[in-house]
Parts: sequence; structure tokens; C-alpha cells
Amino acid sequence: MKEVVGFIGLGSMGGPIASRLLDTGHELVIYDTRPEALARFEGRNVTVADSARQVADRARIVLVSLPTPDVVRKVATEPGGLCDGEKIKIYVDLSTTGPKTSEEVAQRLARAGIGVVDAPVTGGVAGAAIGKLVLMAAGAETVVAEVTPLLANLGQVEIVGDKPGMGQSLKLINNVLSATHMAITAEAMVLGVKAGLDPDTMLKVLNKGSGRNTSTEERFPKFVLTRSFDNGFANALMRKDVKLCLEMAETLQVPLWVATAVDRLWMQTVLQVGPNENTTTIVKTIEQWAGVEVRGKAAPAH
Repeated sequence: MKEVVGFIGLGSMGGPIASRLLDTGHELVIYDTRPEALARFEGRNVTVADSARQVADRARIVLVSLPTPDVVRKVATEPGGLCDGEKIKIYVDLSTTGPKTSEEVAQRLARAGIGVVDAPVTGGVAGAAIGKLVLMAAGAETVVAEVTPLLANLGQVEIVGDKPGMGQSLKLINNVLSATHMAITAEAMVLGVKAGLDPDTMLKVLNKGSGRNTSTEERFPKFVLTRSFDNGFANALMRKDVKLCLEMAETLQVPLWVATAVDRLWMQTVLQVGPNENTTTIVKTIEQWAGVEVRGKAAPAH
């Protein structure tokens, strides 16, 4: 019989990840501050806790998927949080919080005898739902080895370092690349439409050439040309990740000229389009300036 696993944070990524664990036969004790997030798990093999501490009192392994560094610190290290739990022995952070937060949390939990695995994920909501994520795991070898069979239900586990924070570093590098692909693809597609090119034809050709990337191959065909913009990741979260990467670079004294420009465009998108809109709406920022729309044949009529 599989042991009960704790899970905190049932948002856009945490919800599908928790659901995947249930689909693979695990019993969960779950917690989220939002009743509507918990309601989605009604009738499934879960126990709903009243607090983060209560999760840590009931589960030896606790996974978290939380939106910001401040929330992670509160849940993991503040009085009444996971650090005070009676049963917890291993904490796994699937969030994107940056290496500084990961290191601070690991130090605090170590004092409570809790092992830490830093395991941010990439692969999006669709990957989470079907167990096709990539997890960038870092931590003490024995602790990582113990949770790897559990994490393997979520996708491919890549061990990237022997201490918490190293997974976060790689995740931020991944996300700044993703943010850059999306930003430059938005600019290029708007430029092409303004020049009179058909956007469907543009992507067909670009995806056969050296300019192709994840945005030209997946995000723009699925979510921009269709004008659905429902790719499942908010502008504010992307801006947060880019900022965290710039902070890491500043700490390490590595100049990121291109990433700094990308950050400015994401900041403007948060202000101009909205923080809670999905990240593919970055194209709307450029469209509004240029006076054209990147609208494919699959888009609904105006």
C-alpha cells in the first residue's frame, strides 16, 4: 500500500500535478487557501487539511507547488508551517522561487530534521496532466533517491545538483529562454503581418527553418493564431520568473543584456494587457502598438 503524500498548492500547475498523483494510485492530504481549488478534488482519494502544519502532521513526504517566494517561505518556515510538523521528513518544492529562497528554506528545514528536494518543473499544464513534465531535482543524494520513484509519476526526473537551489537555477535559465522565445516571436509575427504576410504561412515556413522555437512550433499555432490565449500560465508569473533570473545573474555578476530587454517587455505586458492574462497575450502588447492582429485561419470571425 502506497503511503499518504502531502500536497500544498492546487493552482494552475499544482492542481494537475496533484491530480496526476491521484491517477497513479496515491492517496493525498491536501491544502490550499482557496476553497474553489479544494472543491475540484471532492470525491477523490484525498483528505483536506486545515493548514500547512496539518499536512506536515499527517504526511512524511510533502510536495508544494506555490506561486511566489514569499508564499513558499510562509508555508515552509514560518511558525505553524511545515517546519513545525510532527510527521514530515522530506519536503519537495515544485515551485519556481529562485536559488536564494530555496537555500534559505533548506537551511531552516534542516534545523527541524527535514530533508529538502528542490525540484522545479517544466512542461506546462498539459504535461502535468499526463505525467510528461521534466523535473530538475537537486538535493542530498539519499533524499533525492528516496523521492525519485514518487516524482517519476509526474515525468522525467533529471538530477541536476547535490544541494537545494541548483534546480531553481536551471529552472530560471529555462524560463528566461522561454520568455525570450515568446517575446521575440511576438515581435516577429506582428512585423510580418504588418508587412502583409499571412501568419499561417509565416509559421509554416519558420518551423522549417532555423528560426523555429517552442513558441513558433506550439504556442503561436495553438493559442495566438486561434486567438484563444489559453495556454495556462499568467503574465505576472512569467515576469516574476524573469525577474528572479535577473536577480540571480546580478548576484553572480553575469550581465544579461537580452534578458533585461525581455523583462521590460514582460513588465509592459503585465501593465498593458493584464497580470492574470495568459502569457501568449504578450503579442497583444506589440499588436496594440503596431495596429495589426496576428489572426490565423482558425480564429473565430470578428
